[in-house]
Order: sequence, then C-alpha cells, then structure tokens
Amino acid sequence: MRLPVEITPLRTAGAEVRENTVIEFGTANEALFASRLPLEFADRLKIENADGSLSAEAAVVAVHFELGRRAVAVRFSENIPNWIIR
Repeated sequence: MRLPVEITPLRTAGAEVRENTVIEFGTANEALFASRLPLEFADRLKIENADGSLSAEAAVVAVHFELGRRAVAVRFSENIPNWIIR
C-alpha cells in the first residue's frame, strides 16, 4: 500500500508533535505503520494524508518493538470505507 501520512498524537497537554510516516497496510477499520513517537496502547491519533482524502482519528491497539523500531497498529474511530482507493 505505502501511503504517506502525517500522524499527530491527540494529547491534552504539552507541545504538539507530528511525524511523517507511511501506512504499510490498511483496511476500512485499521492501519499499520512504523513510528518513532513514544506511542502506547490506547493513545489517540489524528492521521492525515497530503491531499486530504484521509483525515481520521484512531486509537493505538498494538505496539511492537524490535531492534529499535516500533510498529504501530491503530483502529479508526469511524469506519472509512473508501480511503484506500481515493
């Protein structure tokens, strides 16, 4: 898939942090990407692509650490049926 996106953690306090990454796998309900941010289970994120066809909130449902890298799985808060083909 390889869809470039920007992710922004939705935290109530502290400075706004953003990261550019690439969604490696996605469905209408979930997405999987690598991240350097200190994300944890249940963290909420905003995920957007450059043309605005994807702009959604999601919650972290899994984080996997291996060799200094972090894979993150998120579940969208609402079903987004056509974002993959827009």
